[in-house]
Amino acid sequence: MHGVPDARRRLMANVRSANTKPEMIVRRLTHALGYRYRLHVRSLPGSPDLVFSGKRKLIFVHGCFWHRHEGCNLTTFPKTRADYWNAKFAANVARDAAQEAALWQQGWSVLTIWECETRDLLALQQRISGFLSNDTQAPDLPPN
Repeated sequence: MHGVPDARRRLMANVRSANTKPEMIVRRLTHALGYRYRLHVRSLPGSPDLVFSGKRKLIFVHGCFWHRHEGCNLTTFPKTRADYWNAKFAANVARDAAQEAALWQQGWSVLTIWECETRDLLALQQRISGFLSNDTQAPDLPPN
């Protein structure tokens, strides 16, 4: 990372992709609802955070900043290196869409939970329960 200050490099190196606080909230809540799941199944596109194999359903827990949750106040933009960040964020969004499309093609129902949604536990519980309790497709529509 040429030209990046050491402090920024250390900060970015500490950003986790698994076992994040929002993910742990979703995992605890889902477990408390009585559902059991597998974690980060690498054989599936995107290594989904929670996988319910018998139901052919899975959940991604996305950070609003990194995955660009549209309209969310957590989706801020860094003040420096705009070209780098624009490319980085565009690649993240494109990768997410491609992975979700691949999962839908394989017959999986996909639910994306955003970091900001983990603040309202009752609403989150209802959303997860509704997604997992029925045998129909996910509330999120497949990508175009």
